[in-house]
Amino acid sequence: MKETVQDDVEHLQISEDVDARIGHKSADSAFFGYKTHLAMTEERIITAAIVTTGEKNDGKQLQALIEKSKAAGMDVRTVIGDMAYSEKDNLIYSKINDIDLVSKLNPVVSQGNRKKEEEFEFNKDAGMYVCKAGHLAMRRARQGKKGVSKNQVTTYYFDVSKCKRCPLREGCYKEGAKSKSYSVSIKSDEHSEQMVFQESEDFKAKSKERYKIEAKNSELKHRHGYDVATSSGLLGMELQGAMAIFTVNLKRILKLND
Repeated sequence: MKETVQDDVEHLQISEDVDARIGHKSADSAFFGYKTHLAMTEERIITAAIVTTGEKNDGKQLQALIEKSKAAGMDVRTVIGDMAYSEKDNLIYSKINDIDLVSKLNPVVSQGNRKKEEEFEFNKDAGMYVCKAGHLAMRRARQGKKGVSKNQVTTYYFDVSKCKRCPLREGCYKEGAKSKSYSVSIKSDEHSEQMVFQESEDFKAKSKERYKIEAKNSELKHRHGYDVATSSGLLGMELQGAMAIFTVNLKRILKLND
C-alpha cells in the first residue's frame, strides 16, 4: 500500500496541472501541488503572500514578503520565523535593513558557499535537500575530520532510479552513473552575531509568537478550503489564495473592531 501511494505521487507529475510540483512536509510524507508563503502582523492580519510550486524553499521568499509588506504600509522592525529563514542572505538583508530576524540557526541551512544553489534547495521540514524536479534526498552523511567544522562536508544522496527517468535529468544526472549526490560545506563561524542574538531573552520571548502563523495556516486550510486546489495552474492557485486571504483578513478586522 505504501509503495503504491508513493508511485502515485510520482506519476501525478504527468497530470493536467503542468505547474504543480512535489513538495515535502517531512522526510516520510509528500504532497503534489503548491505552497503559500505568508507574512502576518502580531494582530494576525496577513500583509503579504507568495504562491509557489510545492518544491520551493521557504527561506527564499522572506525578502519578497518583507518588501511586499512594506509596500502595503507596514513598518517592519522584527521578523519571526522558523529555521528555514536563517539563510546567510536573509541575515545580511535583515542587518542592512535594521530588522531583528528571530529565526534559529540551522547548521545546514546557514552554511557558507555551495554550488548550484538554484538547482538544490533545503527542505527544513524533512531536513534534506530537494532537487529542481522536487525529489527529496534519501539520506545524508557528514564527511571530513571530526571536530573541525571548516573542513566538514555534508553529502546528500538521491534515489538514482528516479534520476534516470527524470524529465529534468539533462545537465544534472550523468547517464550511466550509479549514484547522484549533492554536497555542502559547514561553516559554523559565519553567523556569530545571530548565535549571540538567539541566546538572548528578547529572542526567546519573541519566538513564542511564532505559533500564530501556524494557527492562521490552519484556519485557511480547515475553515476556508485552502488545503486543496480548486483549479489547476499557478494562476488559479494565486486567485484562490487571494480570495481566501481576503476573507480571513476581513473576518479578523471585524473581530478587532468589535
